[in-house]
Amino acid sequence: MPVVRIQSFGYLHADPPTAHLVIDLRQHFRDPHVSPELRHMTAHDEPVRTTVLNTAGITDLVNATAAAVTAFLSGPSAGQVTVADGCAGGRHRAPVFAMELADRLRRAGLTVELEHRDLDKPVVQR
Repeated sequence: MPVVRIQSFGYLHADPPTAHLVIDLRQHFRDPHVSPELRHMTAHDEPVRTTVLNTAGITDLVNATAAAVTAFLSGPSAGQVTVADGCAGGRHRAPVFAMELADRLRRAGLTVELEHRDLDKPVVQR
């Protein structure tokens, strides 16, 4: 079975990586960065994960993205599938989404490589 590669990133750090699917989380989902108590936390902190995963639409988008990955993998010449998901700074929404998608795909029996390009970069000043 081919590998699914998931990479989270922040649009404010660099261009999106090349991927089969690029998911832009900036416009439709509230940014935890706007909450001073969450701003300097990352997706590794439970309050950030809870905030992102409780945002309306996130679970539906994870499920839809997992279905899209499965569709790519079912193609006649299926190889590795790459998903890139981005938010503004790459510390909150994108890595939480990527972790949730990776968990969902692993539970479905797929091999997943997960990378967070910008998670450990400094908070972007806006």
